[in-house]
Amino acid sequence: MRTSAMGDIIHALPAVAALRESLPELIIGWVVEERWVELLCSPSAPLAGPRCASRPLVDRIHTVNTKGWRRALTTPDTWRQVSGSVRDLRIPHYYIAVDFQGAFRSALIARLSGAEKIYGFANPRESIAKIAYTERITANGTHVVEQNLSLSEALLGKRVGLPGAQLPRDEAAERECNRYMAEHRIEKFALLNPGAGWGAKQWPAERYGEVAKQLSQDGLGCLINYGPGEQRLATAAETSSEGHAKAIQLSLTQLIAFTRRAALFIGGDTGPMHLAAALKIPVVALFGPTDPARNGPFGTSGIVLRNQLSPTSHKRRIQPDAGLLAITVGEVVAAAKELLTRPS
Repeated sequence: MRTSAMGDIIHALPAVAALRESLPELIIGWVVEERWVELLCSPSAPLAGPRCASRPLVDRIHTVNTKGWRRALTTPDTWRQVSGSVRDLRIPHYYIAVDFQGAFRSALIARLSGAEKIYGFANPRESIAKIAYTERITANGTHVVEQNLSLSEALLGKRVGLPGAQLPRDEAAERECNRYMAEHRIEKFALLNPGAGWGAKQWPAERYGEVAKQLSQDGLGCLINYGPGEQRLATAAETSSEGHAKAIQLSLTQLIAFTRRAALFIGGDTGPMHLAAALKIPVVALFGPTDPARNGPFGTSGIVLRNQLSPTSHKRRIQPDAGLLAITVGEVVAAAKELLTRPS
């Protein structure tokens, strides 16, 4: 169980890959929100069946829409959808459920799966979740990726190494990425991501444009990635770049393909940043209130920029963090140039 969100799903991939490597014969299913399915399975592949490059890690994917269900909880259509999802989840007769999310809804789904054993954290994010667990595991490690591995190690009964994340490869998206780069004469580029989960984590979009201008002097092109609801930020960054960066809206499958080809990623504590780290792309990470020791880029060459003015807090404040605003364009450009010259 790791239904959302983008970065959190990516952070769970190595722990699930550890299960797969240790017990290759396991039948593994993953419960995920519909909007994040492409992190596990490209649109070209079925949600169940033999594993392949388009669905490399799990045997079955079970989709839920908890956000939509909560909005219309009392309607017959919602209950039909919920019943259908529960039936689908029970078809494989899972013996073990592992809740990487630690929320009431994920623990409830684990219980509804019919699994005899349910593994979860002894101190989950929502304390009520542990009522559903038959096995309560103490999290080890500082980074959330390491903590997730604790659940897999408890299930396996031994310590294991951390494998890399396995992400789907969609050939249509790969071809589209190649075509776009050829049409725009892009050979080497940085992927910039001005969006963030909430305002306190958001470095000013215009500064991304300034970074693009300076990086272009060294022959590095820049693409500005944006998701739903982030067009205003992308436009501001693109305008500020004065023609040295191009805004592009990508699906998750397309984002995976483009990120694989990036020479560098620049952005805050967001899903696309964690995707870049999982794909071993060098990352300049701009951190404000969230703790990079727990949530920073993991497993890749990276530089984290964080001002001492930033307090550690997960309060979803609208206003940008003062410490984050203290990070300068010059600091970001210097970090980018350092990463680009590091031996691979």
